[in-house]
Amino acid sequence: MADRSLLPAVFWCLLALGAALLFGLRLAELWPAGVADTDGVDLSRVILIYSFLPRAAVAIVAGAALGLSGLLLQRILRNPLAEPSTLGISASAQLAMATATIYAPALMEFSIGTVAFAGGIAAVALILALTWRRGLEPVAVVLAGMMVALTANSLSAALILANGDYLFSLFIWGGGSLVQQGWGPTISIGLRLVLGLAAAGLVLRPLAILGLDDQSARNLGVAVHASRFAVITLAVWIATTVTAEVGIIGFIGLAAPALATLSGARSLRQKLIATPLTGAILLWLTDGLVQLFSGPEGERVPTGAATALLGGPLLLWLLPRLKMFEWPSVSASTAAVNRAPRPWLVIMLIVLSMLLATGVALLVGIGPQGWQIASGEAFNDLLDWRAPRVAVAAATGGMLGAAGVVIQRVAANPLASPEILGVGAGAGAGMALALVFGATLGFQLAASAAGALTVLGVILWIGARAGFGPERLLFAGIAMNALCSAVLTAMIALGNQQSYTLLRWLSGSTNDAVAFDGLISVVGLVLLTGPLFLATRWLDLLPLGSPTARALGLHVGYSRLVVIVLAALMTALTANYVGPLSFVGLIAPHLARLLGLGRARQQLAGAIALGALLMVLSDWLSRMVAFPYQLPLGIFASLIGGPYLIYLLGKGVQRHG
Repeated sequence: MADRSLLPAVFWCLLALGAALLFGLRLAELWPAGVADTDGVDLSRVILIYSFLPRAAVAIVAGAALGLSGLLLQRILRNPLAEPSTLGISASAQLAMATATIYAPALMEFSIGTVAFAGGIAAVALILALTWRRGLEPVAVVLAGMMVALTANSLSAALILANGDYLFSLFIWGGGSLVQQGWGPTISIGLRLVLGLAAAGLVLRPLAILGLDDQSARNLGVAVHASRFAVITLAVWIATTVTAEVGIIGFIGLAAPALATLSGARSLRQKLIATPLTGAILLWLTDGLVQLFSGPEGERVPTGAATALLGGPLLLWLLPRLKMFEWPSVSASTAAVNRAPRPWLVIMLIVLSMLLATGVALLVGIGPQGWQIASGEAFNDLLDWRAPRVAVAAATGGMLGAAGVVIQRVAANPLASPEILGVGAGAGAGMALALVFGATLGFQLAASAAGALTVLGVILWIGARAGFGPERLLFAGIAMNALCSAVLTAMIALGNQQSYTLLRWLSGSTNDAVAFDGLISVVGLVLLTGPLFLATRWLDLLPLGSPTARALGLHVGYSRLVVIVLAALMTALTANYVGPLSFVGLIAPHLARLLGLGRARQQLAGAIALGALLMVLSDWLSRMVAFPYQLPLGIFASLIGGPYLIYLLGKGVQRHG
């Protein structure tokens, strides 16, 4: 037994030895020095002292700092999935730096760390505000964090597209490259790490007590709110310093505390020692592997993206091993939804509203002389430009609404949607791999469909395993989202023409839509949603669970497979035009139910019409609010849909009826 207790220590020693070996192999290439330039400067020595050694040092201190930050956040929020990436802290810090670079460069010159900290603390403040009424439930906190992270990443992509090469290097750097040109970042991060460890040591007892429930902590004399805010501020300060110096490094803050605990660290004191060491080894080893596989043109994947590629599978592996303090049911009913006495009249009113919005989008706009209603020759000229965009928006919105209905009913989870479960990101990952080979449009669509179907299949397979309720299914979706997003980040960081294509896709821009795109979208809507109306009995029975559905005569496996394939195909087709983020797949089914459309056939028809209405309005507003500039449709729709997700998190959601 004693020997087995040493196995984790031996394992981590071997990993550290592997990282040191990789370091030694690279060191041998630079030592002994002796290559001089025309001025007699020893280039090898310069690279060794000011690039290679600082890179190894910054990997160690950054990994340790992220591990410590993750541990503090997990402890204070009592949530083993809280860390700078899942809470959107890193993405918001990067967005703040990108925004300041364009609009307030003096702030960046004054203090990059302060700008990053402002973005990170704003993200946490928003998440706390959204989830406070729900008692900082793990599900609500991580969903809110995911929403913040996705929206911040998309806004960053839009800023880069709007400013071209000026900000593209910021995106590549933001992918988490550890390439160094001096010792400044190491000193900065190392100082925060030391101060953070010292502060955590000073408040060890209150920090340990805060891991209990709030009432117990108050009874033991701890000022719960003040202590929580202070520790969160410390954790954000540490994490945003890393983001400001080396970009976004994903999942070290999640992996290090979890692996330290699984390796035998039980008390908080032990975790404060083991977690930074674990984080340092993980990042040092990952960066060594990145350098080992770098080609003659340099590194193909930033270290931050590489950690996310490892982090997604790690999170899937950790899910059955995580013991949450509380797994509240996201499907708990808070209020009964009234059924509409005349549901098809409601649907007709929605369709008429959608047609009215379509007419406004085609006729009304801002011109050089202000607001105008197009007519005559002007209308004919504008129709060739506006009609394809409106057709794409309406068709993609309808397909997302239908896909949302399918996924929510199959998963029996009212917070499931193509965006939240990463199905759209899976379509993007498939498209990214197709672009590598210079694929045609048809092959891109096929690859996107394969990516979406793979992600959705993996998530639902995980959800079908014993012990996995709706909440863990959501976390599996977050893991797949992170994994696919890492593939996209790695591709974009290459800095070639395909990178700009993916950036445009990520932002969900329809500016270049042509008549063929509109035709493909409308045909896809008809062909893919039509069969669902023949399968509405399946959609009524599937949320009841497999045993009940089988007892009622349903072939569960076959019916689930058919509707899943249709949902994946719809998501893949829409993702090619409006990107991975709009939240229409979440909002439209909910709005349909709130209007009293409870049965599957009624909800499906209502969600399709509502999805089309939301996307047409989003497309029109994205052209109008910043005229003469145009905002990407996907981002604008997400800015409308995000607040609705906030509302759901704060209010609670209802069961399917």
